[in-house]
Amino acid sequence: MSQVQQDLGTTFNFAQYVMTVNKERSDKTAFIDDDGFITYGGLAEKIAQFGTSLLKSGIKREERVLLLMHDCNDWPVTFLGSMYSGIVPVAVNTLLTAQDYAYMLAHSRAQVAVISSALIPVLIESINIAEQEHGHEILEVIVSHPTIESRRMFLDAKPDIEWIEMEDFLNEAGTIVPPAKTHPDDPGFWLYSSGSTGRPKGALHTHANPYWTAELYGKAVLNLQESDICFSAAKMFFAYGLGNALSFPLTVGASVVLMAERATPTACFKRFTELKPTVFFGAPTGYGGMLASPELPSKDQVSLRMCSSAGEALPQDLGDRWTRHFGCQIIDGLGSTEMLHIFISNSPNDVRYGTSGKPVRGYEVELRGEDGQLVPIGEIGDLFVKGPSSAVMYWNNRTKSRETFQGAWTKSGDKYVSDQDGYYTYSGRNDDMIKVSGIYVSPFEVEGTLVQHPAVLETAVIGVADEAGLVKTKAFVVLKPGHQTTIEELQLFVKDKLAPYKYPRMIEFVNELPKTATGKIQRFKLREQEQSKK
Repeated sequence: MSQVQQDLGTTFNFAQYVMTVNKERSDKTAFIDDDGFITYGGLAEKIAQFGTSLLKSGIKREERVLLLMHDCNDWPVTFLGSMYSGIVPVAVNTLLTAQDYAYMLAHSRAQVAVISSALIPVLIESINIAEQEHGHEILEVIVSHPTIESRRMFLDAKPDIEWIEMEDFLNEAGTIVPPAKTHPDDPGFWLYSSGSTGRPKGALHTHANPYWTAELYGKAVLNLQESDICFSAAKMFFAYGLGNALSFPLTVGASVVLMAERATPTACFKRFTELKPTVFFGAPTGYGGMLASPELPSKDQVSLRMCSSAGEALPQDLGDRWTRHFGCQIIDGLGSTEMLHIFISNSPNDVRYGTSGKPVRGYEVELRGEDGQLVPIGEIGDLFVKGPSSAVMYWNNRTKSRETFQGAWTKSGDKYVSDQDGYYTYSGRNDDMIKVSGIYVSPFEVEGTLVQHPAVLETAVIGVADEAGLVKTKAFVVLKPGHQTTIEELQLFVKDKLAPYKYPRMIEFVNELPKTATGKIQRFKLREQEQSKK
């Protein structure tokens, strides 16, 4: 019997669990979006209605529903309503192309798409591609916040597919069916990886997985409380955002601020000052942009008691400056889509900026060398993690599943180094590591040094072969508005702080860096760009 079975028994439905733990909070606000709020009682009612209506529309248990929506109150209704009935929501990034969505529709075999009306044009295109190139058709489209224009556009383009507005779909439920008697290890939902190195991979997570991340991280590390108001810049389609804005707050009865628009500094500051969140979840790029903004509010204008960071390692300088300004710490950690949330983290009483912290209780980590053996303390190794929130597999991708999910261990794809005190420091992704003169150089270490320069907003470092074919480090640097510096000054700045061989031999000033929709720097695009010059 697995540990999950010992703790949760043989029947566990995550949606039902959320509804049960908040039964006495029916009048409390659960979510606040751009148009209004929904209470815990209203949320529970709509979850049951949505799940019931899915079953009555002919969708069967464990079939998939594509969730292509901006963050709003209908998002948790759709996600948890699907899980309520044993149907599997597939939450996807709202910033992808029609080709991406066509692949995801066909790959997941989704029968229904739930969509924000603003995304109708790209959905129409993706449905056409899915039909023509993949031979996959969907039966129904459920629309959140529909407009007359979006309805007319869809019905003109796809008259053979049923269109229904969210409120009408909920009202069709009639007699509510009981929640599905799912097992803790039953398929709960899918999340797709970024697909930065090929087709996106569909990570299959169970009903128990969000419970474990909430217990082991949301409660045990962050100590979220019922009195908190949570606000996540990371959207809910992202594993990090799903924990921040759904599983963590809903398991303690906290309230959540949802924002449909992009998390610009201006948009975040508006929520900081008007809705007064107490806990903010962001990423290093976002924190850097906010600190550089002339609109940065004062400490007295906000109610932040704690912040969180993930997605990429948080540079020490950013953490120090944020804490000095707002008087609250940023709890930086490492997580992944495959592990659902953070498994190495700093903690509120133990923050060491520049590191990812220590393993979260309930998880084990190992650093292994190229020979598969554990590396000594102080040496860079491949990070492996073992814990109860690991995905089961990548759907229909046995090769990648075997590479990543190795028995009880998951290969993260990250390079890390540990110190004598048990702290783990990020050294880059496996594909990002640079070997200079036979010695590994972590691009993140060089980047973390460069951003300490007062003129540097953000930077990315890659390895580039010189005329002799030898690999050297090259930095792409974005300067802060109104600031100037020189290549020579930046090189001397790095030499003064790091071992001489690590300084960037080449520096190029750029207006912006290529990034994923979740704000991660895409160093592989910079490498491709350099390769195309040859």
